[in-house]
Amino acid sequence: MPYIAIKCYPKDEETKKKVVEKINEVFLEFWGCPQGAITISIEEVAPDEWNEKVVKTEIEPNKDKMMILSGKRNF
Repeated sequence: MPYIAIKCYPKDEETKKKVVEKINEVFLEFWGCPQGAITISIEEVAPDEWNEKVVKTEIEPNKDKMMILSGKRNF
């Protein structure tokens, strides 16, 4: 714990590494878990497949769990 799964449009490797490292740092600082407990994955989804593979299957059915949805904070 925690397992952080990121779904995004394709990006270059350097950008992905920087983002994952920053997320890792945030969880170490604020979540209070040890490094060995953190797992982070990135799954790239093509823009033309985003709606079908992510919005319809993961975002819409879980709207009540979204902390930020389409840029709007839900907390």
